[in-house]
Amino acid sequence: YTGQVALGHAAFFGIGAYTSSLCYIWFGLNPWFGMFLGGILAVAVSAVINYPCFRLHGRYFAIATLALGMIIRLLFTNWRLVGGALGVRLPLLPESLWNFQFHTTKLPYYYIMLVLCALIFAILYKIERSKLGFYLRAIKESEEAARSLGIDVAKYKLVAMSISVFFTAMAGTLYAQYVLYIDPISLMPLMTSILICVVPVLGGAGTLWGPVLGAPILLIAIEYSRAWLGGGGRGVDYMIVGAIMVAIIFRPAGLTSFFQGPRFRQW
Repeated sequence: YTGQVALGHAAFFGIGAYTSSLCYIWFGLNPWFGMFLGGILAVAVSAVINYPCFRLHGRYFAIATLALGMIIRLLFTNWRLVGGALGVRLPLLPESLWNFQFHTTKLPYYYIMLVLCALIFAILYKIERSKLGFYLRAIKESEEAARSLGIDVAKYKLVAMSISVFFTAMAGTLYAQYVLYIDPISLMPLMTSILICVVPVLGGAGTLWGPVLGAPILLIAIEYSRAWLGGGGRGVDYMIVGAIMVAIIFRPAGLTSFFQGPRFRQW
């Protein structure tokens, strides 16, 4: 919403996964509470390391956040206390919603994610139509003009980043509870950060429906190509993402732009 592209979100995805998992293993903290604790910790880490980057713009900001994300990944890879490169295996618990584990079928995870996505969508809907949403759009259009209106640009960039990081960390907990094993290599690869950015860009960056449209199209394309190419499809993810980025050059507003013409406005 502020026009900045951050390429380090895989690190916060991993922080959320590690926080909830280790809090249960070490202290017996329920994963649901660990999810929110992971979000809070990710926001705190983001505020410390990303705030200085707000002076940068465009590709310089993207490169800085990418570098910080890779540093966090290297830290977890070499930190023996959290399992290092070998990762952490979560203990099996009785199947229940409270324990956040389901072994007979994975379908409950789908419904949990669906409910959480609906809640996040509702929260963002409110934000988009609030004073905060207006400030973020003003910053995206022109930081200088926003400052002239009395908007604290750095403060609201930090708010936007914190909201994004909190939800990303929550997703990390969902992933950890789904696979019951986490390690830095699978949690924090560069491709995860790229996909987090490409999904809204494909659907329509800075729009509420952008990620909703972009996510299924991108993931279906990637998974279908993997199944079709089999073992020979190594690296196909990068080719698909590259093709999408080339297509975005000709349609910068993404897929949502197809639904913003006069024909759709009358509805």
